[in-house]
Amino acid sequence: MYEVLKSGQFMKKITKDWRHDIYDVFKELNITLISHIPDAGHTPLIDLCEQDNEIDVITLTTEEEGVGLSSGAWAGGKKSALLMQSSGVGNCINALALPNICRIPFLAIVSMRGEWGEFIPWQVPMGQGTPKVLEAMDVKVFRVDYEEEVGSTVYAAAKFAFNTRRSSTVLLSQKLIGAKQFKNG
Repeated sequence: MYEVLKSGQFMKKITKDWRHDIYDVFKELNITLISHIPDAGHTPLIDLCEQDNEIDVITLTTEEEGVGLSSGAWAGGKKSALLMQSSGVGNCINALALPNICRIPFLAIVSMRGEWGEFIPWQVPMGQGTPKVLEAMDVKVFRVDYEEEVGSTVYAAAKFAFNTRRSSTVLLSQKLIGAKQFKNG
């Protein structure tokens, strides 16, 4: 994308990655604890959070740990978010009862698999089931397909969670993130 300067010359317009929009929401809403399972779709956001001394970043061994960690953070006066891939949502089913029953705000940002251009058949069932599984556990699901929707959608989901003391999740579509591919050679 280019913009024309008054002199008539072209200058490359600097655009920020959509993951910065999520980070900006975290900062604006004072979300100070991020837990995650390593995932290429979330790596730039994780890196931003790790560079911020006001945000604690915790790498998990399994996704359901993040549900308990987020619940404990809330009890300790902190707002948090869990970053995971759609394949990890299935690991959280039973754990999602905790914020539901105890009315603890819970926010997750989920990078989707099994959709747009997926090349691993194993990713398809959970990718297709993720929205239904979350809804079955009384999690409000928000979805993002386009870059310009990321910030406002994450903001709406976070406000929903923290204002209503409910669970919400933003699904970052594979169309937005891009289909993963393995390179030959």
